[in-house]
Amino acid sequence: MSGIPHNHYEPKTGIEKWLHKRLPIVALAYDTMMIPTPKNLNWWWIWGIVLAFCLVSQLVTGIILAMHYTPHIDLAFASVEHIMRDVNGGHMLRYVHANGGSLFFFAVYIHIFRGLYYGSYKAPREITWILGMLIYVAMMASAFLGYVLPWGQMSFWAATVITGLFGAIPWVGDAIQTWLLGGPSVDNATLNRFFSLHYLVPMILVALVAIHIWAFHSTGNGNPTGVEVRRTSKAEADKDTLPFWPYFVIKDLFALAVILVAFFAVVGFMPNFLGHPDNYIPGDPMVTPAHIVPEWYFLPFYAILRTFTPDVWVVMLVDWVTFGVINAKFFGVIAMFGSLIVLALAPWLDTSKVRSGRYRPMFKWWFWLLVLDFVVLTWSGAQLTTGIYAYISLIATTYWFAYFLVILPILGLIEKPLTPVATIEEDFNAHYGVKSHPAE
Repeated sequence: MSGIPHNHYEPKTGIEKWLHKRLPIVALAYDTMMIPTPKNLNWWWIWGIVLAFCLVSQLVTGIILAMHYTPHIDLAFASVEHIMRDVNGGHMLRYVHANGGSLFFFAVYIHIFRGLYYGSYKAPREITWILGMLIYVAMMASAFLGYVLPWGQMSFWAATVITGLFGAIPWVGDAIQTWLLGGPSVDNATLNRFFSLHYLVPMILVALVAIHIWAFHSTGNGNPTGVEVRRTSKAEADKDTLPFWPYFVIKDLFALAVILVAFFAVVGFMPNFLGHPDNYIPGDPMVTPAHIVPEWYFLPFYAILRTFTPDVWVVMLVDWVTFGVINAKFFGVIAMFGSLIVLALAPWLDTSKVRSGRYRPMFKWWFWLLVLDFVVLTWSGAQLTTGIYAYISLIATTYWFAYFLVILPILGLIEKPLTPVATIEEDFNAHYGVKSHPAE
């Protein structure tokens, strides 16, 4: 947000001046906390601090858990039980870590859909959006790697199924799968690889988060109107913004406290509600679970992966055109990763010149249908692939791609949006009943 006029840090004491010349870390902290923030931000903007809490919580609890975990297929399951039974507070650490992952994804999904509704991905914030998507992919990778570590039945078979997806890639798939597994099948080498990567990926995640924060501080926060902060003078900028500290920090901390009450209620009273009972059975390559399902936050994309069976006409057509190179399994893999790619391409697929969905009447209907569609995909990903569930998944998957590839581009051309407010100050005054006074 360097383009918005505001007061910057000025060292006063001799020690501050000495440090500022050599390492301006105090200036960085000051400018971050006092950064001008659009004063009309609503409660949809509180999830950033929840994500920050989750990141720190996952790192701290993960490091402590790793001190007691043994990455060996004969000892991994027993080491997790040792953590639960013998380590002081071990059961709490594990439950906070496991459920913290769910809170992390719940918050990031709200964060993403808020960005889609308010057009937070539009110029000049395309890079910020792409960085956010990279963070999301890193989260998915870290969560999957961590899910395998307890070496329960669902962990073992999740590793088998997901790594098998890479084997579907023509010509190079087998080599990639073997490299991931460290051998021909899921074994001790796989567990060691996943444990190492589960440590590495969060470090990459932290770096991406730092760049993401830097990016939106450079371009400025979005806001519900989509109108930019006035930058012509400090006086005008002050009418549109408030310092991040104390106004938004206090609001965010209050929201975080409310959310943590619900979070620790889950951790304390139903910590396994979102887990799978089969994961309390040691992994056994000779016994396949009746119904293999990933964690809930992977279910929408798992549903897309399973949707494209050999009897779907588009799969049959592509299989025929490519002479069998792109079969049903590989088509499902392409669709799953493609569902993330179209989400990342939203800044270029959305042709509307109006940023915020608040002023787009037609867009609102299609957007909320997308939210419902995401919920349906989550539900269908947990169901069997037979009967009506297969048709529901296919319809929901079709809408997901249609929204980004067809509806979003066309809406920008045919929709007649409402006229946005002229300034953030005007929107703030309208919502909070503040009467503007003429300049004296």
